[in-house]
Amino acid sequence: MQAKGRPVLPPLDGGSRGDRVAATLRQAITSGRYKPAERLVELELARQLGTSQQPIRDALRQLEQEGLVVSYPYRGTVVAEVSQEEIEEVLVPIRVVIERYAFACAAPELTDGDFAKLSQLVADMRGAGQRGDADALADADVRFHEHVLIRSGQHHCLQLWRTVQPRVRAYFRRDAPGHTDPNEVAEQHQLLIDALRAADVARLDEVVGEHIHAFLPAPDTGEAP
Repeated sequence: MQAKGRPVLPPLDGGSRGDRVAATLRQAITSGRYKPAERLVELELARQLGTSQQPIRDALRQLEQEGLVVSYPYRGTVVAEVSQEEIEEVLVPIRVVIERYAFACAAPELTDGDFAKLSQLVADMRGAGQRGDADALADADVRFHEHVLIRSGQHHCLQLWRTVQPRVRAYFRRDAPGHTDPNEVAEQHQLLIDALRAADVARLDEVVGEHIHAFLPAPDTGEAP
């Protein structure tokens, strides 16, 4: 029987079993369905997803590499927390370095087809923002940045970005909800497209930095407004 208050995950169908398990758990964690410090029980997850425990173990190892879960001896696996301090002092600075370099490398390589794809993703963001669909908005955001990094040809940047990105997404979707105007997300990405089209390295460097810092919440000073 389902434990009271626990998320219910849909059974898997089709595709690689291990990849589907990881994707389903990643979505549940970054969206906040599973809370920080909440235990992830292999038997329960296997039952809900209609799979054996081995794909669950494989997925949890992958998510631990992404920083979304932590495993402890005798305690099992729990959802990891992402603090504002870590975002500001570690993850965002890493992202800025990676994306400034990768976007500059990608700019001269982008074709009309690439710009059409990026523009469609911006349109998807606008639609998701209007519908209030935070998951679809975050998915389109991730696909936008990933497409540019792939086109940059900088595979080391892509690998590092994919390591950092899940924890950044978890923070903004789960640990710092409500700080972002969803309609602003599309406009911020349109500015990135404009800078990529112009292929002005200095301007692109500025826009990428502003974009990544744009939605950081203000520090909590403990003072009354």
